[in-house]
Amino acid sequence: MDVETLRELLNDFKHGRLQEDQVLERLRTLPFEDIGFAKVDHHRSLRRGFPEVVYGAGKTVPQILSIAEAILNKGTNLLVTRCAADAGEALARQFPNGEWHDTASLFFVEVRPRTKTGYVLVITAGTTDIPVAEEAAVTAALLGCNVDRVYDVGVAGIHRLMAYQSMIEAADVVVVAAGMEGALASVVASLTRSPVIALPTSVGYGASFGGLAALLSMMTSCAAGVTVVNIDNGFGAGCAAAMIVAKAHELAAKSNGELKR
Repeated sequence: MDVETLRELLNDFKHGRLQEDQVLERLRTLPFEDIGFAKVDHHRSLRRGFPEVVYGAGKTVPQILSIAEAILNKGTNLLVTRCAADAGEALARQFPNGEWHDTASLFFVEVRPRTKTGYVLVITAGTTDIPVAEEAAVTAALLGCNVDRVYDVGVAGIHRLMAYQSMIEAADVVVVAAGMEGALASVVASLTRSPVIALPTSVGYGASFGGLAALLSMMTSCAAGVTVVNIDNGFGAGCAAAMIVAKAHELAAKSNGELKR
């Protein structure tokens, strides 16, 4: 249950559209719903600003469908990450108002589309980094950000990146996905005063050690203030970018007198 749903529930009770027993029944599954093999956290949106996200890898298709149904029954947006094709296709059949994103390996249903604020730019070093970058981009968009993408502008041809310098400077947050040696994040961070989230990918030859080389390179970046997420963790990067944008928007609204503590 998100904040808006809770407000509607309280408003319906206040105006007599719901009785006390009905309200209590609606609140019964707070803070979680036990469906046997999973305890679905319906309370998370109230704490974190976004609902529980389903990590699809390692779950059976029936498990994913059951968790998804529990989330959607509460009128909450659904996001399933690391979703294999069979699970994505099954979700699309059961919830036809959703969208299966094959490249990013995720499925989502926007029950309550969020007003877009801020500007997140997602950049990749190469074309093979795109699936991880798409996970970040779609996640940030679902969490309420305007998102642009600039793909295949790695340091092997740095002139390609410079063609997009105005977009980099305009972004509130930049997510940089790179494998190999992961140098692109340092380069991008040298071009902007905005937060840069480095997203190492497992792309590369043997000595890249499945993304470890890129991870260590990004963590030891000589450009100050680069934040690094785990290898191939596009969801984590998109989520972090969206949280930065949301907090900045909240602080700006407060300073303009639009919000009160």
